[in-house]
Order: sequence, then C-alpha cells, then structure tokens
Amino acid sequence: MTDRSDASSKRPAPSKLWTAMRRLLRFTRPYRGRLIAALVLMAGTSLVGLAVPLGLRELLDAVFEDGNPTMLNRLTIALVGLFLLQALVSFGGNYLLQWTGERVVADLRQRVYRHLHRLSLRFFADHRTGDLTSRLTNDVGSVRSAVTQALADLLTQSLSLVGSVVLMMVLNWRLSLLIFLVVPAVTVAAIYFGRMIRRLSRAIQDRLADTTAVAEEALASVRVVKAFARSAHEVERYNTSVEDLFETARRKVIASAAFSSVVGLLFFSALVAIFWYGGMEVLAGRLTAGDLVAFIFYAFNIARSVGGLSRLYATFNSAVGASERLFELLDTPSDIQDAPDAYPLPPVAGRVQFEDVWFAYEDDADGHPDWVLRDIHLDAAPGMTIALVGPSGAGKSTLMSLLPRFYDPTRGRILIDGHDLRAVQQETLRAQLAAVSQEVRLFNTSIGENIRYGRLNASDEDVEAAARAANAHDFIVGLTNGYETEVGERGVKLSGGQRQRVAIARALLRDARLLLLDEATSSLDSASEALVQEALERLMEGRTTFIIAHRLSTVQHADRILVLDEGRIVQTGTHTNLVQRDGLYRDLAALQFNTVVDAEA
Repeated sequence: MTDRSDASSKRPAPSKLWTAMRRLLRFTRPYRGRLIAALVLMAGTSLVGLAVPLGLRELLDAVFEDGNPTMLNRLTIALVGLFLLQALVSFGGNYLLQWTGERVVADLRQRVYRHLHRLSLRFFADHRTGDLTSRLTNDVGSVRSAVTQALADLLTQSLSLVGSVVLMMVLNWRLSLLIFLVVPAVTVAAIYFGRMIRRLSRAIQDRLADTTAVAEEALASVRVVKAFARSAHEVERYNTSVEDLFETARRKVIASAAFSSVVGLLFFSALVAIFWYGGMEVLAGRLTAGDLVAFIFYAFNIARSVGGLSRLYATFNSAVGASERLFELLDTPSDIQDAPDAYPLPPVAGRVQFEDVWFAYEDDADGHPDWVLRDIHLDAAPGMTIALVGPSGAGKSTLMSLLPRFYDPTRGRILIDGHDLRAVQQETLRAQLAAVSQEVRLFNTSIGENIRYGRLNASDEDVEAAARAANAHDFIVGLTNGYETEVGERGVKLSGGQRQRVAIARALLRDARLLLLDEATSSLDSASEALVQEALERLMEGRTTFIIAHRLSTVQHADRILVLDEGRIVQTGTHTNLVQRDGLYRDLAALQFNTVVDAEA
C-alpha cells in the first residue's frame, strides 16, 4: 500500500485531485436538486457578504463627510436587514448540504457493504476483517465533508475571493496589486503541501485500519487471550499500532499547520502593507476613509477566502487519501461471478458429479499451480451420504468448498443434476445447500432468529418444529426467555452442543436437498454428541450429504467413503470393505479404534 500511495503522490496534484473528486461527486447525482438549491443559497450568502463592506463605506462617508444622521439611520437599518437575510439564507443552505452529505454517506456505506458481499472467499482470505471494517466506517466518514460541505465552501470562498478582487480593483487598482504579489507564493505552497497531505492522509487510513484489525482480532479471540494470560501482550500490540497512527497523524498536523501558517503570514503581511499605503492615500486626499475601510474589509475577505481554500485543499487531499482505499475496494472484482447467460438452478434431486477436478489456490514459486486437489472424479446419487476422510491438509475442506462455488475448479467441472455450477446463478445454487460446521457461527440475536436464518419467512411453528427435530427445543424452553433468549456474540452464551443443535435446526428449516457437514460433532462431550448425532441423522434423511470427518466412528454408516491424501482420492468404498484392505483408511481406523481400546483398558 505504501508504494502505491507514494507513487500516486508523484502525479500532478490538481489532476489527481479532480479525478477523485469527480468520482466522489457521482454519488450526489440522485440528490442534485437539493445540492444545487443548497449551493445557490450558499452563493447568495457570499453575495450578501460582499455587499456589507460597501454598506459600511456609505455609512462612514455619511457620518464623517456628509454629516447626514437620516442617512446614517437608514444605512444602519439596511445593514441589520442584510445580516438577517444572510442568516436565513445560510440556514437553508447549510440544512440542505448537511442532509445531502449524510444521505451520500449512507448510500456509499451501503454500496461498499453490498460490494463486499459480492466478493468471493478468496478475497476475504487475503484481507483482514479489521481493515475492511475500517474502510466501511472510517474511510467513508472521511469523504463526507469533501462531498458536500467542502464543495459549498469551495463555491462560497471562490465567489468571495473573485468578488472581493473585482471590487478592490474598482476602488483602487494600485492597492490591489499588493494582494496579487503573494498569489504565486501561495500557489507553490498549495502544490507542495497538498501532495504531502494527501500522501499522509492515505497513510493515516492505512494505520487506522491496522489498529482496528489488531483490536478486532484480540477481542474476537478474548478467550484465547485470557487463557494464555496474554492481555498485556495484546495491549502492547495495540499501543504500538496506536503510536504508529499518532506519529503519522502528527506529521500530517505539522504539514497542515505549516501550510495555513505560511498562507496566513503572506496575506497578513500584504494587509499591513495595504493599511500603510491606504493610509497614505487617505492623507493625500486620493481615497476616502470609507473607501479605505471597505478596501481593508475586502482584503480581509481575500485573506480569509485564500486561507479557507488552502484548508479546503488539505481537506480534499485527505478525502482523496480515504477515497483511494474505498475505490480500490469497489474496483475489486469477484473472481467468482455469474456467467452473462447464467440461469437459475431449478429444484434439484441431488446428484453430484466431479469430473476431472483439479484445484490450486495460487501458483508456486516457479509459476506453476500449487495443486491442493488433483484428478478428482466422483458421482454421488441423490440421497447418498459421502464421507471425506484423510489427514489434515489432504484437501477435504477445499473439496467441500467447491460445492457452494466458494471457489471454482482450476480444471474440470462440477455438476448438480447435470447442471454445470459455472452455468447457474450462484444464489440459486446456494439456496439449495445447507451447511453445519464444526465452528458454529451464530448471530448476536435471539435463538429463534438464528434458527429462522435458514428460512427468513418461516413461522414460529416452523422454527419450533425444526428445533424439536434438532433436539434443541427442550433446552431452549428451559432458558429464561425461551426462543427470545439472546445468544451473545458468536453464540458465547450457549454451550458447544447447544450451538450445534441450533445450527442443525437452522439447516433443517432450510430443507435443502444438498447437505454439507464439516466435523459437526468433533468437539462435543459424549452426552452432547449423542443428541447432535441423533439430530444429524434426522437432517440427513433423503438428502445428498457430504461429511468431513476425522473421527471415523461418525461415518461408519456412510454410503461411500472417500479417502484423500495429498489432494487425491486414494481409496473409496464403505467402512466395512475399507478396513479389510491395506491402505490409509485401515491405518487411520486401527489408530483410532486401538486408542479407544487402550483408553478403556
């Protein structure tokens, strides 16, 4: 990321800035009516502000030169009315701007989040959750001011600047030259500091994402942290990350403050020169006191506008740093996409075929595929139970991940009821799958809502029926709030066996023809395992089921057992005939069952 941001900082700043801002402003198109109205009102505020110095000039000349008290009273009332009008117009413009800004931020967050859900598991395997969360929250918030408020400020400050320059030239062109002398210096400072601020802004967003990721990882694994007494270690990791963030932010603060100070010094030095030269013009009778006061007001307007524009330039560059990370995410395509002519998968009976399937997550050092699965052939009839066994790293989980099309085969193809998975729409494929894994993921809501996740429109009666079939109803009704009991983050308020039965109820409610079980009973005690196993048997009835198992006792009744080793199917058969043949399965069975015998002895 650092190299990319450094490279981007070498591009011409105005072009880079305008390109990013133009893309950001596309998000305001649905609300262009409100935005235009807001900008018109804010422009009106600036125009009213330009009239104030002229009113003050007339006021002073009426008092000191004409001695006209009637005119003094009228001008005073007119100025008060002018300020009241400015306040009302400013209120209307600010309201419309703030509304548009919040709406655009909401839309941008929704778009980024929707895009995240379109990305494949490969993307999430390569990116930390904390970094993605930071982009969704911090980065989106960082572009808010640039999209709306800063845009309005750009308009109002520009109008104030141009209007003040024109009126100053009308009042006294010689005095105006003093202001114009500092413009080239301010331009050079803006380009230099702008590039620096944009680079540091991108670095801040990266450091903030790192800090968020460190905290999220530790808090999500708080049981492990406390079990290993590593709280102090995690606090130190977080503190180090925060200090890195602070150091980067400190450098940006220095750059921003130096920019504002340089611009302020240049323009206020010019103001002093104007005050001195203008005073000499008044004393010489070539300028009235009212003209000098009006001129000084306009000079202040120019100084304020240029200072405001310099801060806006810094704001826009900060927004560009954040938007680069957002657009980098939005521009990331999913490596798993529906074909242009993809069609909905019709209701299936459940026949599954793997035809010469090879798969690699990435290439090796020589640029060749690093095969995880090799030459996989399989034909499972509807309702058949297929067990996948083998040592860790044999490719069992990868093979299972190909069925929901979390990944596509590098070679070969997979068919369900004769439909190539690449030819059907992903959502309609996954709608006919249900899964229960070893590590159950529950949402921080009620038990009933977690079960209903299997079918969102299910009735309470359907939810209860699924819970009964999963042997979960009895423990649920024994809780204080029954099905309305909150399970806590990731279901931490429930035991492992209870979480598994809720997950099984969720899968039962889905009523899918294809079922994926990933070691669903491996971490349970004997009593919980018996209840879960009974529920699983109900769940598997009439469904094509794929089971990943390390404990062979759970797959003895499978219709077919596939033994995988180093990505290949090295044996296939039933438990009975596999244990009678030499091979990996017999070795695994002897090891596991002998261990049980020894333990019982």
